[in-house]
Amino acid sequence: MKKPSTLSSWTVRRAQPGDRAQLLDVWERSVRATHHFLTNDDVVALRPLVDQELAGDAVDWWTLLSSEETIAGFLGFANDTIEALFIDSEHRCRGGGTFLVSHAQSLASSRLSVDVNEQNPAAVAFYAAAGFVVVGQSPTDSGGRPFPLLHMKRTGPNNG
Repeated sequence: MKKPSTLSSWTVRRAQPGDRAQLLDVWERSVRATHHFLTNDDVVALRPLVDQELAGDAVDWWTLLSSEETIAGFLGFANDTIEALFIDSEHRCRGGGTFLVSHAQSLASSRLSVDVNEQNPAAVAFYAAAGFVVVGQSPTDSGGRPFPLLHMKRTGPNNG
């Protein structure tokens, strides 16, 4: 089992069962701050689906802790893919997302992949800055909803 990662004020540790409610709250605050293409009804409808995903074991969940030991974000990782990466709106633009990408790369056995909502240009720019390039596109998300996805793969000097 890998040790928790630490850099400056961030720490990453495996999510614990007691973290789930906090992770769901972080997800909602993050989505409301960044996913402007979603309506309130979309967020309300997605929340129980995210809760179910967080309860499952198909994805390894990692929490990003601030220097105050509060959950500032989280990462979902499986099969060399970032399945989820959300930063609490209060902690955005402070390096936590980059720290989680680095953690995901440390877990990966090859190049990282990620699917990003095409309608979230800040996320697309974030992943591009982290060395990801678009390798494909889907007109809907994984649930068949009308939210186009960009399939991205990490390349170049930022690859681990």
